[in-house]
Amino acid sequence: MCISEKMYIPETDTDVQGILKRINCFALDMDGTVYLGERWIEGAVDFLKAVEQAGKKYVFLTNNSSKNPEAYIEKLVRMGLKIGAEQIVTSGMATIDYLQKNFPGKKVFLLGNELLKEEFSQAGILLDEKAPEVVAVGFDTSLTYEKMCRVCDLVREGLPYISTHPDFNCPTETGFIPDAGAIHAFIHASAFRYPDVVIGKPNGLIMDFLAQRAGTRKEETAMVGDRLYTDVAAGVNNGYTGILVLSGEAGLEDVKSSEVIPHLIFSSVKEMIPFLQE
Repeated sequence: MCISEKMYIPETDTDVQGILKRINCFALDMDGTVYLGERWIEGAVDFLKAVEQAGKKYVFLTNNSSKNPEAYIEKLVRMGLKIGAEQIVTSGMATIDYLQKNFPGKKVFLLGNELLKEEFSQAGILLDEKAPEVVAVGFDTSLTYEKMCRVCDLVREGLPYISTHPDFNCPTETGFIPDAGAIHAFIHASAFRYPDVVIGKPNGLIMDFLAQRAGTRKEETAMVGDRLYTDVAAGVNNGYTGILVLSGEAGLEDVKSSEVIPHLIFSSVKEMIPFLQE
């Protein structure tokens, strides 16, 4: 829903149309939505329990490709939550799916940390730093100047250029750190190209992958997150219910100037609990 089309901005912390009662699956962003760093956002665990008690399910959907699914599962276990591998969807996973379908057998230069490289290799993606045929860029928390020089050279040569996600910043307990979108800007400044394809939210590729992996229908699934330009846009523009929580990056003032308007707005996921039951 573009801003020119919207009738109103939804009132915060209410669901007058009973939308949540009709949702059977919640796709939850992680950083800024259910936790910050190693700390749960207040009420997030209660919300997860309430979803299960209401006979619904949840899946964590993150653009953050600096960790593989196993790392996320280990982190959540440390924080006291035990989940199955089927409840994690990352932009790295969706990028692997895209590469397998569109560049089968091609050698890939991957700008990513060791966890992402391990994930790609285990999925059968051929990683090659010397003579790649495709460039894939993730959220590389082990970034070096040498790596940036190499990726800019390859992009400048004209290789297909894929990225896991577009986020400019990643929220932490102490503020924000540069994310994949900031890396894109660096590459563009040197090589004069942005990615040919970006897989993660708000793009449809990861949302289609989500529906396939979670076994859910878009019309009964809500995308919940703290960012308008990724999380909410991913929901609203791809046939899902888009829900903004104000516990991370975006505030109400941002909604007023946004091209995408959430279907619902809550202070945090905790405030959604009363509206889950039939």
